[in-house]
This record gives sequence, structure tokens and C-alpha cells, in this order.
Amino acid sequence: MVLFPVLLIAAIALIVIGAAVDGMLYLASVGTLLLIVGVLHLAVRSVLRRRHPAH
Repeated sequence: MVLFPVLLIAAIALIVIGAAVDGMLYLASVGTLLLIVGVLHLAVRSVLRRRHPAH
């Protein structure tokens, strides 16, 4: 479960740096994509955890 906080911190850092530094807007877009991937990862993980195997 360490992956989600790492993705979240990296995404926020990239968004802030991309927005603050002139000409680095691509970092903000990469950070946004990374944030989306992190949220999707968390959603898929929670859905898979709820599913119980049929016996």
C-alpha cells in the first residue's frame, strides 16, 4: 500500500513544479496523469479487495 502515497506525493510535486516554473507545463500534465493513475490504482485495489471468491 506504499505505492499510492508515493504516487500522490510525486504527482503533487510535479504539478506544483510544472505550474511554478515557466515553460515546464508538461510537468503539470504528467503530474495530473500520475494523479489519475494513482486514484485508479486505489479504486481497482478496493474493488478487488471487496470481491470474495465463490466456493
